[in-house]
Amino acid sequence: MQLATFFIILSINNTTQKLLVMKNNLIFQLTTEKVLAVAIFIIIGHTNIAKAQQITPTAKASSYFQIPDSSRQKIEEAAPASSQVKADRPKKILVFNMHRNGLEFRKGHPSVPYTNYAIQHLGSSTGAYEVWFSRDTLVFQKDFLKQFDAICFNNTAGVLFYDPQLRQNLLDYVFEGGGFIGTHAAGATFCQWPKYDFFPDYGMMLGGFESGGHPWKPHEWINLKIDDPIHPVNATFNGKNWDVSDEVFQFTDPYSRNRQRALISIDTSNTNMDMDRRILPERRADGDIAISWVKRYGKGKIFYTSLGHNSHLAWNPKVLKHYLDGFQFALGDLQAPTTPSQKVTPAMLAHEELGWKLGVEAYTFKDNTFFEVIEKTDSLGLAYVGGLNVQNVSKDIPKKLDHNLSIAEIQQIRNKLSSHGLSMLTYFVFDIPGDKKECEKIFEFGKKMGVETFISEPKIEDLDLIEEYCKRYDIKLAIHNHGPRLSPVYMYPEKIVEICKGRSPLIGAACDFGHWAKEGIDPLEAVKTLGDRVITIQMHDQSEINANGHDVPWGTGKVQLEEILQFLKEKNINPVMFGLEYSYNWGKSLPDIVESIQYFNYQTRKLANQKY
Repeated sequence: MQLATFFIILSINNTTQKLLVMKNNLIFQLTTEKVLAVAIFIIIGHTNIAKAQQITPTAKASSYFQIPDSSRQKIEEAAPASSQVKADRPKKILVFNMHRNGLEFRKGHPSVPYTNYAIQHLGSSTGAYEVWFSRDTLVFQKDFLKQFDAICFNNTAGVLFYDPQLRQNLLDYVFEGGGFIGTHAAGATFCQWPKYDFFPDYGMMLGGFESGGHPWKPHEWINLKIDDPIHPVNATFNGKNWDVSDEVFQFTDPYSRNRQRALISIDTSNTNMDMDRRILPERRADGDIAISWVKRYGKGKIFYTSLGHNSHLAWNPKVLKHYLDGFQFALGDLQAPTTPSQKVTPAMLAHEELGWKLGVEAYTFKDNTFFEVIEKTDSLGLAYVGGLNVQNVSKDIPKKLDHNLSIAEIQQIRNKLSSHGLSMLTYFVFDIPGDKKECEKIFEFGKKMGVETFISEPKIEDLDLIEEYCKRYDIKLAIHNHGPRLSPVYMYPEKIVEICKGRSPLIGAACDFGHWAKEGIDPLEAVKTLGDRVITIQMHDQSEINANGHDVPWGTGKVQLEEILQFLKEKNINPVMFGLEYSYNWGKSLPDIVESIQYFNYQTRKLANQKY
């Protein structure tokens, strides 16, 4: 049983002595004589959350898609016969419909019931997912969201809710790994003219807020170009421009191609751009009027498309296939890259083809704050970073990057990562304790930060407990190797193999080439010994394979990096991250770091058979 507050005080009119309240999204006006009764109801009223929150399965959801039979037939005939990939398990999507203008609840876009039907038909006819519908904001209770694999805001608009806890629940759900899908006016959600950022964190999560009006009326034709022809979510377009009539949004900050992967945008060379159209100056200058994109938000995957104002798009075969692919991406079934468009280079395409991610380990810039590490990583053109528990967060948050941070501080870190188009894939904490309470705090922190892998050197006797938490939180443990003083067992790759025998594949090694080389252990042979127990790699090249060695730019030292990369490709071993950890020439190492990135790019392009 949990407490559920149903009434929210919206305003008090001192002249008429009336109280405006909201109950379950319905507005009520009460005389002040009833205020005491309302207060008592709030204090003592409690109910089972599952019963309080209203969702409707497709079988009982006819009110969500009341459309003519002829339209249903057109949708069914236009829908793809099958999905690109099969779901790895049954998936559930929560489709949310609501349109608010201030305190007024509106019927919403006429296309909503058509798109609702299209969404549920795409899932049921292909087996890709099951749909549940709701118009009740109570569904954003934290425990309730857990049952869904993705949330879809289908043409929502306006400020849906103000409750700060419900807002945080939505952000947490996605950052911790839930999918999020937005169609059309989802980009105008938590906006209300003349203010376009009632919930700034939502805009950062989604990838932008609509602002500046509609340059083209819904009946006018626009020409769309395919920004990323080989992207799996764009498979239906075959790399070819196409025409569509629909209402178009213009996006402003936090929209940026350094934060998301643009899929489709308006081809301004083939679309009427007359000066009398209400096109924002910055969009007229850069011609970037995006229609669809994907992005990461922590571990969560986001698909947004502005297509969907007009009802006829619900039976457009290209749109339906684009929807289905985007939905499967958000659900985690269709694997597709999210590297922000501005960071995509031929080398980055090679990384993506190989399934490899290159990021900066925070220890490379150990004398900086984590926010400065984020900035430096972005400036290097990379999309991934590893955190460090002994590093201060920022000048404004002079605390260590660990589980003692408040949720407000954690949200600031999330926003900082998102604003630079970065994800924190790994997190170093030297010793994950065997105490259940402390262990859980660390894993909770990892979940909140969207961490995929902990790099640590826990006590061997604590591994059973840690393995339980790895399974519960779906976070990997990469056992790190220092030298004999700190890692008398873990420094030997064969010992890690022995320790991991019979354990979950979530447990393996964080291969630190530098420490191996200093102890005379050949990193190539070590990687071969570990095989599929390689979880992350902390890349180093060393001047010598002995205690006198130090970091040098990759490819210029004694570590057989080229052979290691070839082995990993041959064995189809994809580490969570290739961590660039440069531990020499502190404060002056940037040129060496750049040279190391260039080396990695060169080798990956060769392995991907790219022509120069």
